[in-house]
Formats: sequence, C-alpha cells, structure tokens
Amino acid sequence: MAVGVALNATAPDNQIDATVRLAAEAAAAGLRSAWFGQTFGADSPQLAAIVGREVPELQVGTSAIPVFGRHPLVVSSQALTAQAATHGRYHLGLALGTKLLTESGFGLPFERPVARLREFLTALRQLTETGSADFRGELLTAATPIPARVPGAEAGVPLLVAAMGPQALRVSGELADGILPYLAGPRALAEHIVPAVTAAAEAAGRPAPRIVALVPGLVTDDADAVRRTFTEQLAFYEQIPSYARVIGLSGGKRAADVAVIGDERTVAAEVRRYRDAGATEVVFSGTELAGDADRRRTWEFLGELAG
Repeated sequence: MAVGVALNATAPDNQIDATVRLAAEAAAAGLRSAWFGQTFGADSPQLAAIVGREVPELQVGTSAIPVFGRHPLVVSSQALTAQAATHGRYHLGLALGTKLLTESGFGLPFERPVARLREFLTALRQLTETGSADFRGELLTAATPIPARVPGAEAGVPLLVAAMGPQALRVSGELADGILPYLAGPRALAEHIVPAVTAAAEAAGRPAPRIVALVPGLVTDDADAVRRTFTEQLAFYEQIPSYARVIGLSGGKRAADVAVIGDERTVAAEVRRYRDAGATEVVFSGTELAGDADRRRTWEFLGELAG
C-alpha cells in the first residue's frame, strides 16, 4: 500500500524553503507521497510543483482546492503546469469547501455545492484531457477561444475529490478518478464510502476509484497527551456537518476519536484496517503536532510500511 504524509511546514523565514526541506526528509524516510492543503495562504499547486521538482522521489498532490471561488480554466492551468513541472507526478484534489469559509472569505453564497462540483469536474476533465473546453452549464461556463494545453502535461492530471456524502460520492464516482476522505475511519469507509463511490464508478463505466484516506495520526509513547493535542486541533471539524456525520459513521464522537495514535504496533494494525476497508493509499496528517522527535519516528515507521 502506498503511504504518504500531508506536509504543513511553519517557518518564521520562508515557508516554501521549509516545505522543501521537510519533503526531502519524507522521501529519505521512504514515504511515497506528499500532500498539501489549500487555505488562504500558500498556493497548493505551486507548492506541489516546487516540491515535486526539488524532490523527484515523491508523488505530490493537492488536498484539496474548494470549487467555490475558483474557475476550471484557472485550476486547469495550475494543475497542468504542476504536472509538467513534476513530469507526471502531480495529483489534483478538489473539495466542496465549507459554508463558513466560502461565505465569509469569498462573499459567495454556499448554494448547490454538489451541482457546482458536477459542472466543475465536467469542464475540468475536458481541459486536463484535451487542452480545450466548450462547457456551458447552469452555474459556470468554461470555453477556450485559444488553446489551454501545457506541453509536458499531455497525459492529463488525476482528479480526486474530498467526497464523503452520498451525493458527492456519486458525482465523484462518475467523473473523478478517486476520492480523498478525511476523518473517515475504517467503519465509515467499508460500510458507506467505498461501496457508494465504487458503485457509481461501475455504473458510469469507469475504473475502480482510488481511495486516498487522509488520517490524522502519530507514532508516540505518550498517546494520552498527543490525543489531547489532536482533540484541540481537530475540534473545528466537529462544527462542519459533513465531518460530524462521517465521524459518527466511524463510531466516534469527537474528531480525535478517529485519529491513529500509539506505538508502532498500534499504528500498523490501524493501517491494515484502512487497507481492509478499501483504502488504496493512506496519507497521515498532523504528524507535526507533537514535535520533531515523534514526527521523525512516525515518518520512519510509515516509510517501512510503504516499503
């Protein structure tokens, strides 16, 4: 099973330099991929392109760009540029986003998110596969009066969606290459998420989707203290209905209940549970929350699992 990490570098001087250093360390530990979130700070496709160019041992990905406040023409340009820069090692993740950040940050009404996702994916796949588009939907238009291709990215870009709800899973199975569930434990994956997206892909005549499970977790000897830290850091997600729902489907009450925290044996057993639940890849996040020593220990062990 492929195993990667989400990189979240903080540095007083230069975040990009710090991220490249962390990525090199992840590759040296044997990890296979590095993923970058998208907020209002660093641009994740640019960051992935830089890291992928500097650290060629890693697959790189974005997890995930919200479809509100963006346009398929712009996202396609970013993704194809990153794909050419990394010679085919870039993976684009999209998300519905949240009502809070969409309306407070962009001033846009968070309306019909699944319909927007469907139109966004339809236009984006035209762009990434052919370098052109002629799409006119209810919510957006994407047309190319001049070519939109990027030489070096002819193979296109894998499209993944941070989908966990029934409607988003249906759209993702039909139009995307896989999903990026977060805070979805093995029970939610096996009983709800994997069957739904797989059935949608089969009905659409598409290959079995990739299931890239993003898992908050850490290898540590002080599991209680680390879990308290995760409880505090992940509490934000409990306010978002889609995450609260999937946490409950996973058998948890708090977001930290689905975190994988413990010694090497504990973490290995949980990774096996994700694999058995249908995950094709596991990406650990939050590995920086307890300091460098536990982060390095976690990365080295995950690198062994990846090998």
